[in-house]
This record gives sequence, structure tokens and C-alpha cells, in this order.
Amino acid sequence: MKKNIVVILIAGLGFACQKSPEKSMPSKPNVLFIAVDDLRPMLGSYGHPLIRTPNIDKLASAGTVFERAYCNVPVCGASRASLLTGLRPTANRFLDYDTWAEKDAPQITSLPALFKQNGYHTVSLGKIFHFPDDLEESWSEKPWRAKFTYKGGKQSMARNYLLESNQLLQARPGKRGRPYEMADVPDSAYFDGQAAKRAINKLKEFSRTDTSFFLAVGFLKPHLPFNAPGKYWDMYPEETITLAENSFWPRDAPREGWYGTGELRKYHDVPRQGPIPDSLALKLVRGYRACVSYVDALIGEVIRTLKETGLDKNTIVVLWGDHGYLLGEHRLWCKHITFNKALQVPLIISAPGYASDQRVSALAEYVDLYPTLCDLTGLKKPGHLAGTSLMPLLQDPTGSVKEYVVSRYLDMEAIKTDRFLYTEWVDSLGQVQDRMLYDHSSDPDENVNIAGQPEFTGTVQELSQKLKMVRASDSESLSIR
Repeated sequence: MKKNIVVILIAGLGFACQKSPEKSMPSKPNVLFIAVDDLRPMLGSYGHPLIRTPNIDKLASAGTVFERAYCNVPVCGASRASLLTGLRPTANRFLDYDTWAEKDAPQITSLPALFKQNGYHTVSLGKIFHFPDDLEESWSEKPWRAKFTYKGGKQSMARNYLLESNQLLQARPGKRGRPYEMADVPDSAYFDGQAAKRAINKLKEFSRTDTSFFLAVGFLKPHLPFNAPGKYWDMYPEETITLAENSFWPRDAPREGWYGTGELRKYHDVPRQGPIPDSLALKLVRGYRACVSYVDALIGEVIRTLKETGLDKNTIVVLWGDHGYLLGEHRLWCKHITFNKALQVPLIISAPGYASDQRVSALAEYVDLYPTLCDLTGLKKPGHLAGTSLMPLLQDPTGSVKEYVVSRYLDMEAIKTDRFLYTEWVDSLGQVQDRMLYDHSSDPDENVNIAGQPEFTGTVQELSQKLKMVRASDSESLSIR
């Protein structure tokens, strides 16, 4: 019986196809689903040649790169819950990092659960849902995450320190270590290295069976703290690092959007208020880049194993980052806002039978992934899905499947069209309190809010009306709770 495999990588990866020996394949395609935390599309395959991501770039050349993909929530827990259920966030659903899908959408069949119901062996390694036991019944095996202990106690999932100085800082009650770490250790020493090793072993195990699988592998970096083996830091000498040119709040932008970079300020030696010093900012940007290259190397190991086992011949690979990231733009770090840098994400899909080295400039959003995977694997789509399948764009990358995409965070609602990104702050009664509008054709860096300029009054009214329509549709979907 022929063995079919679907591999899915989200975040913008694509590998060149290589020949491997003929082998028995399962009757259904398998899925490799790769998630990367806090990864913005600052990759070689997205036009950033100074960022060293050779493995992601290879994956991109073997698949389809979605150049304008957007998350539906710019924070990890809510973004993952939305993507994995196929539901949009609302004022009462998928709000923040500590979102539980099973609480906000208890009757919904998750993406991995659908595969499990259709005979797939579903596996979660690393960070997929924000909480490993969220919708735990979606998986055929108990979700796995790396663990590490030291004399100060068990480490946080994300704050995986190896240097004793950082471990001691973190051991203090309510404290964290520094926001970065450069250690002379092998790739396998950090949590992500252990996740890659586990994924490799799992692929080898699957290659010895006729089991159809949905293998989800979630990497933590480049999430804070920016910890990576020293050799990846060496790729980016500090003298080659430049800081954001628009390190200022946009002109005429409402202060409601200012969140003060609180996530970063929890770390040791980071000022509790005021600007981030340039000396620290340079280390942070360097550390972020080092982490991106580190994760790229780990993804490369997983993909090489996929090919060596012959599983790549019938595998859909999707690479995605859960949301974008700011690195000093607008004096902000991290996410938690509806600027383009926080919303735009890398997305690469490599599927057997579809052309390689394709680029799609049409808009796409993460709620589209669930129906896309259903179409690519022949599974019947559940009725609750809010997105649109991207499979037509794999067939014709010059096409389009939607006029706009929608994101939200707390009381911010945003809509992205071909030209504009519009955000409005909406109170509990649905009344608009403030607005932002950026024209990406003339101001791609979003330095001037034009929502109050008379010549754009019609644009604001049109986009606000579209958001009202989305809100009305979302209100109907709340019956699932």
C-alpha cells in the first residue's frame, strides 16, 4: 500500500525536493505542522538577505510563499486557539496569551481533532496550543514538552536558561533572568533542540509503519528571552546590527495603542519605563536574529529526516509563526497591537502535486489554514469554519480568494485591504472610540495616521462598515460557547 504524507510548516519555510528510495506509503496523506513562536517574516525568502535562514529558504523554494499572510490575533495563546479551531476572535473569545480553546470554544472540533477522527495519529511536540493540556483529546498521545530542572527549581517553558547567572536571577521569587543568553552549548541543549530531536525520532518511527499522521512541532524561539547557542550569535556581529529607523510613535496616532512594552520590561536589566537604551536594543535585535537562525537549523534537521525516510514524497508541509513582532518600531517591542509588524506573519505551504517556488501576493489569514488543510487532504470541512481555503492559490498563485483580512486584540479591531490597514477601538456597546488608518502604498512603515484627514473620510467609513459586518457575523458564531 502506498504511503502518503502531508507536511505543514507555518512561518514561511520551503525545501527543495530530493529523490529518496521508493517505499510503502499509507493510504492517506500525512501532515507535518510546524509552528514558530514570535516569528515575523524577517527571513531570506521574504526579502531579508542579511538574515541567515537557508533551510526555511529551501522549503520556500520547494513550495508556496504567502507574502501577505496575517494572524487573526497578535498574541500567542489567542492566535493559536483561533488558527487551530478555525474561528475568528471576538470581544468575548480568544482574547489574550492565556487563552484556552476548550473554554472559549468548547463544542468545536479542532484541526488536529478532525484528523484524529479521520484515522490519523495526531502528535503534539513543543508549543502548539498555548497550554499543553488544552483540548488534550485532540491528540492520540499526551502532548509533549521538554522539561529542565536546576537547583532553583523547574524552568518556565519559554525562559529556558543554561547560564548559571541567568538561572540564579530567575530563581528569585517573581523574577526573570536577562532577556538574552549566548551559551557555548550544542543545539540540543535548549528546549527547541530537544523538540527537534523528538520530532526526528517520531518521523523515523512513522516511517516504519503504515500510520497516517498529523505531526505538529512547535518551536519556542525567537520568543523572549533570546537564548541561542553562541555560534548563531556569531553570525551577526554587533557592528552589523542596525536599529529601527522609525523608533517613534506615528504622527496623529491615538495613545490607546501604546502598551509600553511590558512583556520585555519584566526581564532583568531592562528599564521599567522610558526608552530602551540603544546598547540594549542592539543586543536584543542581535539575539532575535540569532534565535531565528537557530530555529532555522533545527527545522532543517527535521526536514532532512523527512526526506531521508522517504516521507516527503506525500507530505504537506506548513510553516507558520503565531504572530508578527516589533523590534523597536514605534518605540515598541513584542506584539499586542494591530500595527502591520505585529500582524503580518510568514506562511509557507509545500504540498506534493503542486508547483514549487511559487509566491502569492494575495491576502491570506490564519483562519484560512483549517479549510486549506481539509481540501489538501480530502477531509470534509466542519460547518463552523470562518476562513476560506487557500488551495486555489496553490493552483494559481496569481489569483485571490478574499478582499480583506481581519484581526483584533482586546478592544482593537483591524482590517487589512490591498492598500490600507485600518484599526478602530470599540467599546462594549460597539461604539468607535478612536481610529488609525495607514496607506501602505505610500507609508508602508505606518508613520502617519491619516484617519482624520478629510480626503480619507470615505475610506474610513467603508472599512468601519466592513468591520461592523464582521462583528455581526461573529456575534452569531458565539452560540458555539
